[in-house]
Amino acid sequence: MLVILRIFIGLVLLVSGFDKIISPYQNFLYVIQAYQMFPDWLEKFVAICVPWVELMVGIFVILGLWFNWSLKGALLLFTCFIVIVGQALLRHLPLDQCGCFGSAIHIPVQHIIVFDSLMLLSIFWLMRHPFKAKKLSLDQYLDLPNPRR
Repeated sequence: MLVILRIFIGLVLLVSGFDKIISPYQNFLYVIQAYQMFPDWLEKFVAICVPWVELMVGIFVILGLWFNWSLKGALLLFTCFIVIVGQALLRHLPLDQCGCFGSAIHIPVQHIIVFDSLMLLSIFWLMRHPFKAKKLSLDQYLDLPNPRR
C-alpha cells in the first residue's frame, strides 16, 4: 500500500514537471505571474527551474532512490505549492485553475489546495513508515549491511 502511495506521489510530480518542460516556459511563467507572489526577476527563474525539480524529485520518489532526501524534496515542493495557492485564495486572486499540471490537467485552485494537503499528509505518512515505503525501491536494493568492526 505504501509503495503504491510513494509511486503515486512521484507520478504526480513527474507528470506535473514533464508537461511544463515540454511546453514553452512562457506558459508556466504566465501561471506564476497570475499568483502575484514573486518579484519580476525571480519569476523567469522559477518558471524554468521548478519543472525540472518536480521531474527529478518525482523520478527519485518513484524509484525510491535516496529515499529520505527525495521525500524531503517532495515535502518541500508540496509545502510551497500549498503556500502559493493558499495566499492566492486568501487574496481572492481571479484564478480559474491552478496551472499545476501545465496544459495537461485543469484543476480549480480550491480543489488543488486540498489535493496538495493530502499529498503532504501522505508524505508525512511515508516518512513515518520508511521500511514499508522502501519496498521495491532502489535504496532497498542497493543497501548493503554495515560491516562489523
